[in-house]
Amino acid sequence: MIYGVGLNYLEHAQEMKSARPAEPVIFLKPPASILPDGGVITPPACSQEIHYETELVVALAENCRHLSPQDAQGVILGYGIGLDMTLRDLQAKAKAQGKPWAIAKGFATSAPLSELVPAHQVQDPQALRFELRVNGELRQQGHAAQMLFSIPELISYLSGIFELQRGDLIYTGTPAGVGPVQDGDLLSAELLGHCKLQVSVSLQNS
Repeated sequence: MIYGVGLNYLEHAQEMKSARPAEPVIFLKPPASILPDGGVITPPACSQEIHYETELVVALAENCRHLSPQDAQGVILGYGIGLDMTLRDLQAKAKAQGKPWAIAKGFATSAPLSELVPAHQVQDPQALRFELRVNGELRQQGHAAQMLFSIPELISYLSGIFELQRGDLIYTGTPAGVGPVQDGDLLSAELLGHCKLQVSVSLQNS
């Protein structure tokens, strides 16, 4: 399963005109939405506004439930950089009508993901930084230390609700700077010092 976290950076919550959340905001993306490095994002024709959201991604190493934040670090398999592609117009419409917005977040190719860096190679996860460039232009910068809910807190929270499984992914939220993509855009994300992700956009079916 892919667990997404919304509004986990204060400046992003502000740009979305949302209040600071009192607890993690969780949504789901189907595993089939993953797009590997070098792939092409192909949004469905039902949307005319597709946004990028760059995120630090955590992969779990084992099944778990009811973990404390102190124990959560021990179940991390690795880290990657990913994009939570979002059909913003459909999401806004669904929110306004009080309906679920699974389509806006879970469409095919909506979860580009880099190769994973083994957890033991990351000395201080709180120090992880990442960025996104669109056609070479810097659009987003993030720092794990700026998360409203840390990675161990997110894992602990999720494990109190779900039966977490080995291989599950957590897209931990995006910093400020989200925006739309155009046909032919090249998105280059990097977990600085660790791994990179590059995907392109095709709106030929949109």
